[in-house]
Amino acid sequence: MAPEVRLRKVRPADLAIIFEHGQDPEAVALADVPPRDAAAFRAHWDRMLADESVLTRTILADGVVAGHALSFERDGRRLVGYWLGREHWGRGIASRALPALLELLPQRPLHATVAEHNAASLRVLQKAGFEVCGRDAGGLVLRLG
Repeated sequence: MAPEVRLRKVRPADLAIIFEHGQDPEAVALADVPPRDAAAFRAHWDRMLADESVLTRTILADGVVAGHALSFERDGRRLVGYWLGREHWGRGIASRALPALLELLPQRPLHATVAEHNAASLRVLQKAGFEVCGRDAGGLVLRLG
């Protein structure tokens, strides 16, 4: 049975789990994003949580912290992203969490980047309506709206 997926505001206790998710070598390779050490991670999240223009949410699957979703501005574009702990992959969680995040973001267009070799994440974005519109150093660039 598919887990119940919902988003909620990030709580301080979530950060230890989110940090561990970001240390997983397989996840890091798929995302093509280098892991942060504990101090850099904490500084990064402190900045994001203090910035009112950044939307951060914890992804819960059956009440368990499964990952996080966020939206932020970079180079004049609003981007979205998400990260799940590997133990939560393949259960449809991202495919339900991303639309829930999009409901919180009325502005369009929205953008996302995905490593070209991350086929699962590309599928999640495309199921949510994103279309590939180019490439950059981070991989494929997608746009919604």
